[in-house]
Amino acid sequence: MDSNPIHAQALSQELDWFGQVLTQRLEHHFQQSGAGLAQAPEPPQLDPASQLAQLITQLALGKAERALLALALCAHLRPAALDLLFMRNQNLDRGFTEFGGQKAQGHGGFLPTGETAAFVIAGEDLSARLALLNLFDPQHAFSRHNVLQLLTPAPAEPQLSGALALSAETLQLLCTGHKDKPDFNAQFPAKLITSPLTWDDLVLAPEVMDEVLQLTAWMNWGSSLMQDWGLARSLKPGYRALFYGPPGTGKTLTATLIGQKCAADVYRIDLSMVVSKFIGETEKNLARVFDQAENRNWILFFDEADALFGKRSAANTANEHHANQEIAYLLQRIEDFPGIVILASNLRGNLDEAFSRRFQSMVYFPLPDAPQRLRLWRNMLAADYLSPELDLKQVAQQYEISGGAIANVIRHAALSARRQQRNKILPAELRASLAKELRKEGKTL
Repeated sequence: MDSNPIHAQALSQELDWFGQVLTQRLEHHFQQSGAGLAQAPEPPQLDPASQLAQLITQLALGKAERALLALALCAHLRPAALDLLFMRNQNLDRGFTEFGGQKAQGHGGFLPTGETAAFVIAGEDLSARLALLNLFDPQHAFSRHNVLQLLTPAPAEPQLSGALALSAETLQLLCTGHKDKPDFNAQFPAKLITSPLTWDDLVLAPEVMDEVLQLTAWMNWGSSLMQDWGLARSLKPGYRALFYGPPGTGKTLTATLIGQKCAADVYRIDLSMVVSKFIGETEKNLARVFDQAENRNWILFFDEADALFGKRSAANTANEHHANQEIAYLLQRIEDFPGIVILASNLRGNLDEAFSRRFQSMVYFPLPDAPQRLRLWRNMLAADYLSPELDLKQVAQQYEISGGAIANVIRHAALSARRQQRNKILPAELRASLAKELRKEGKTL
């Protein structure tokens, strides 16, 4: 990643300071002094233009918080500074328990844990150690702004034995001054979806458009209603909507254009990378998405949601019991998520009834009527590429198909025309393409 000199200088100053803190802490430790940060030097004054200084100001970070952030940064930017913590206890011929830390698989350096943070910041002061736990609370600015977190340790292990994890986007932001969108990968099984179309291209029935505008209204004024109107006392944060109806009726496009209209990123969850046959893995995969989306201006979009949110069974087998646990987990995460969640399904009846009670909107996307179909035909293909003999109004009235199907028909007809070295679609080509599309649905012309 390319680093701006201002950002690099600020990070260097902060890591120099943390090096002094760590060295002094080790000296006090071996002199049998329990002092933590109390006797450590004060953190440096940084260039206000640096991203680190701006983050410190924005989150109102104190000395302990800056030390915790610097510890997490050290593992990425100055890993050799933590090599001091590899020293061995000569009496036990092993590392010092109080230093915490983990050994990485491919990285040769010391990976700090919550225990490492407690050693540096709290020393042997139990009250300071307990106060440190507040820095890992979900309501702390570190968590709310996805800066860093304490990963969950293995079962039955102490809470502070979890690894200290700095978010990739925070690292990039502090180093370069900007942050990219998260990449689609196994750790983030969601893909940013966009569309070259605009809100004016959206063709929906009036009652459907009214429901969609209700959702956009929440995105624009939800925070104001919750805080200024006092609705936070009685309403859960966030907004949950179900889009259901036949394939090709605009559910995905509508979700995408809602994001475009409200300047929010829309991430489609890839269920093939989320659902796992191994117990607990599906929940972990979903947790990664929800955790990264927490307190972001994102819309989470679950397409073909019935594959994940299907009806619960009587739990007569271990597999059924596990599936029911997954659904219960999803219910809780969706209900607690403070942002926008949109589920899309072809059939509303395939979803578990418990989800229905938690939706603020349940929007049915019907097949378009004749006037809407005519708009779709005209929006998708300019009249310049149509033969004068083609009557789109008659086609729209005669064939009851979805917008997605209309797009497929146009694709096939346009390809047929070009193969014949023509720039206009003939009526016969359009009929042939219509027949091909209708056969997919078990229909005929």
